[in-house]
Amino acid sequence: MHASFLLAALLPTTFAHFILNYPTSLGFDDDRQSIGPCGGYDIVFGANDTNVTVESFAIASRSTHPQANWLFRATLSTAEPFNWTNLLPVVQQSGLGDFCIPSFSAPSSFVGQRGVLQIVQSAVDGNLYQCAAVNFVAGAQSGLPSQCTNGSSVTASLTSMTSLSGTSDNSTSPSASGSSSATSAAPSATSTQSSGATQLVGGLLAVMPAALLLL
Repeated sequence: MHASFLLAALLPTTFAHFILNYPTSLGFDDDRQSIGPCGGYDIVFGANDTNVTVESFAIASRSTHPQANWLFRATLSTAEPFNWTNLLPVVQQSGLGDFCIPSFSAPSSFVGQRGVLQIVQSAVDGNLYQCAAVNFVAGAQSGLPSQCTNGSSVTASLTSMTSLSGTSDNSTSPSASGSSSATSAAPSATSTQSSGATQLVGGLLAVMPAALLLL
């Protein structure tokens, strides 16, 4: 594990905007989280980078903001313009604490390659960034990482936005026909669905064309 990530895990959450708990972060520095694309850290690959199965994988974080928007992206590039691929539309989260979406999918063309997951949180203090260096592998996750939990007060919903103000907009989104229908068990309560947005509140996640459901 990166030493800076271990240090971040020991910090009281009152000193952090958000912490990437899984996959392993490239590094954490609360004072530099506003520096894109990776919170002030260079993209460096290592022998212990997390293996990410492209059909389904979790991203887990902890937020100290009661409300925020999140952008989740991936790339195989290590330099500008990065050519990000959006993994979901922008997600709106409410409630403090642990926040995990248990089943993302990445393009099948990523299999066998090293890449970067970028997590951007937009809250009252602007955009905050963290990244994880990963190995994209074939298949789907066999179980959830222990870090994938949701706080009792945390709720989330998909928005119609595909980018956040201030982020590079040279990203693409996977087509609906290429979306995974994988399901994965996740801890927490049940979900509700409103007419305005899909609500995410723990439970069983199904990623389907044009919809994201937590059952």
